[in-house]
Amino acid sequence: MLKFFKGDPSKYIIKYVSGKVKKKGFGISFYYFTHNSSIFSIPATTIDSNFIFTETTKNFQMVSVQGHLTYRIKDHLRMASLLDFEIYPNDGQYISEDPERLELRIKNVIQMITRKQIKMLDLEEVLALNTVLADTVLQSTSESSLLQEMGIEILSITFNAIMPTPEISKALEADFRESLQRQADEAIYTRRAAAVEQEQKIRENELNTQITLEEKKQTLIDLRGKNSIEEAEYLAKAKALELKVYTELDPRLVLALALNELSKNASRIGSLTITSEILASLLNN
Repeated sequence: MLKFFKGDPSKYIIKYVSGKVKKKGFGISFYYFTHNSSIFSIPATTIDSNFIFTETTKNFQMVSVQGHLTYRIKDHLRMASLLDFEIYPNDGQYISEDPERLELRIKNVIQMITRKQIKMLDLEEVLALNTVLADTVLQSTSESSLLQEMGIEILSITFNAIMPTPEISKALEADFRESLQRQADEAIYTRRAAAVEQEQKIRENELNTQITLEEKKQTLIDLRGKNSIEEAEYLAKAKALELKVYTELDPRLVLALALNELSKNASRIGSLTITSEILASLLNN
């Protein structure tokens, strides 16, 4: 029976007649005989798929790896020779389960590469290197002989979550909380120590200032005392020089001079008594 097939533009269509390729291309349409024709439909666009693996780290800790990958079939003829992508022309459904096995094979390759990388890292490193680990796995897929043989190109790999077992997760959370508490305590201690140190510096500055003031005060006192002594010495010398003149005079003359000075200020003197003994003493010298 002769029928018409209209291809999907997102598929690479291959028409086999008696086991030989007669037509091929993206979304092609053609007439075919049902008794000797086979039609293969291979995805031509990118394909997205999710995955989840359970692996063991270098320090023997179990981790769950959840991620997403995007791939495409770049060699459709090679893929058609490896897996059965034949469809029922009426509804486009695949005849075999090979298309589903393709995705499983790709995930197995991704898992093997991921396992190899995780086994080289401790749990803490795996949890910390989420993005870096995904980039490393993606780079390694380009070197996979199985993917090259199937004509598969991995476009992107993303690890959405890398999680330890619930028990280890709780232990890590507790350790992390304790670490944060220690950091907080250390910060408080550091602030207190800094405050004490600053207060001590302030007190030292105040003490140094007080010492400096006292030293200056002592210097001022010493200077004032020295000046007072020098002034007294100078006054004493001046007074001695002033009185020296009178020591060389006749006592009667000195008495006369004294009485003369008293007479100049007689108005200010209330009373003055000069005894005969004083006069005799002066006159006898």
